[in-house]
Amino acid sequence: MNAIQSNQPRFAAAIVDLDGTMVDTLGDFQVALNASLADLGAERVDRTFIEQTIGKGSEHLVRQTLAEVGAPAGRFDEAFERYQHHYQRINGKYANVYDGVVEGLVRLQASGLKLACLTNKPLAFARTLLEQKGLAPFFQVCFGGDSFERKKPDPLPLLRTCDALGEAPSRVLVIGDSVNDALAARAAGCEVVLVQYGYNHGQPVADVDCDGVIDRLDAVAIA
Repeated sequence: MNAIQSNQPRFAAAIVDLDGTMVDTLGDFQVALNASLADLGAERVDRTFIEQTIGKGSEHLVRQTLAEVGAPAGRFDEAFERYQHHYQRINGKYANVYDGVVEGLVRLQASGLKLACLTNKPLAFARTLLEQKGLAPFFQVCFGGDSFERKKPDPLPLLRTCDALGEAPSRVLVIGDSVNDALAARAAGCEVVLVQYGYNHGQPVADVDCDGVIDRLDAVAIA
């Protein structure tokens, strides 16, 4: 990363992931997926499978779930429709904001950073969840997995979000929980830190190429 003048703040903005970074949504995924599978007459999936599969968007999650339970791939459209139906019905009901998130967002905002939420979750679900958990007012913009042509780990969503914030990627800090966030940030030219408690496909987040791992969102270094 290029050196920054000493009289210039290190970052002008931060892009924050949602699931696994700000909100523990594993319970929502479990209820919605298993209700969808019940509608299809298929077997349930457990929390471990879900935790290791989420993070690449709803379509990927549903396709992998069908494969896991041995359901035909040709039932994807039906399964996806039922999943969206059930997720909309329970969105946020079985989810909790992680400790340190509100304090971290307050600190970032008080430091003068512009904030964006960027998630692979569908935008409508993301906005509803942020509103329900009282997090929406912190963010200048919010984009979801259906906001752009491609999802993280492709850098396109990060680059478009930087554009929306009016900042060069080198001036934007990415905060996430998985290799998807790190790969997207590296390719976009952003620095990235990861929380150690999120969803990283069952792999240790410490093994991911990033600029730091933190225990809580309010522990992020922005100076």
